Amino acid sequence: MKKINKIKAWERDQIAILLASGSSKRLISRRLGRSMSSIIDEINRNSIKGEYKAIEAEELSQKRNSKSRRTNPLKNPQVYSYVYDKLRCGWSPEQIAGRLKRDNDNQTIICHETIYHYVYSEAGKEKNLHEYLVRKHRKRRPWYGRKLYTRGIPYRVSITQRPEEINNRSIFGHWETDVVEGKAHSGGIQSMLERKTRFYDGRLLTNIDSEYGEKAQKEMLIKYPKEARQSLTLDNGRENFNHHKLIRDLGINTYFCDPHCPWQKGSNENHNGILRRYIPKRTDLTKITQFELDSILEEINNRPRKCLDYETPAEAFKKELQCYQLTR
Repeated sequence: MKKINKIKAWERDQIAILLASGSSKRLISRRLGRSMSSIIDEINRNSIKGEYKAIEAEELSQKRNSKSRRTNPLKNPQVYSYVYDKLRCGWSPEQIAGRLKRDNDNQTIICHETIYHYVYSEAGKEKNLHEYLVRKHRKRRPWYGRKLYTRGIPYRVSITQRPEEINNRSIFGHWETDVVEGKAHSGGIQSMLERKTRFYDGRLLTNIDSEYGEKAQKEMLIKYPKEARQSLTLDNGRENFNHHKLIRDLGINTYFCDPHCPWQKGSNENHNGILRRYIPKRTDLTKITQFELDSILEEINNRPRKCLDYETPAEAFKKELQCYQLTR
């Protein structure tokens, strides 16, 4: 592509002289070897009250260019310190940029792409900043969910019968659940996520089976009012075999994903990926306590989310619970 040079100061002098002599814009474009659209654009942009003067046009152009050359926000010590601290806390660049905008009256302080560029720059590589990203990837790449274990489950209701109000996340109290497996499939974590607020919870499992799975799911849901536990979307794993007990004891509706379709409860799958940053695959979960898991979940729930307008899941979940308490 041919590079188009910007109009220079001496050309502005010529434009002003030719305009004053009554020359047409077409003649000016031929004299300067410029396109007619460039001359028209120059005159329209840099005229004051319909009058084009070379000195004033040059000043307007320089002023406009200086505004367009924004200083890298990361050169601001306060912004850099904030970004660095939040990266170390496990926040994504998008969460950092979004929260800064939310806390500064919707004014953009830094773009998430600027943070990514710095993370993968030579300076960022020297500091190993990619280690602070959720996936710790040396390069940005797509992420794919794992395949699910499948088997026949009694009283199973397909996700295709789930109401639209649950699908579009417009109503609070609808959950997704899954299991994060430990080393050699011995033990795991029963995870659970509220769809509207993205609030994430979890319980350690001694064994991954229907008895322990149903017990953990019940423990996480029973502490909330009925309005906050209206439905639960599950996969076809063996830990969900006794889901009918949740229907009986909690009055909750259950829906099952299609076999090998983890994206049908993608929010929970995504958060399991975030949890893997703290608890990598092949980790011996018998060496992790529920207190340690709760501390990790608290940190995850206190990160701002773009889908929540950079409110945190903990804030959004608390707000929803308070709404139900006030209406009672």
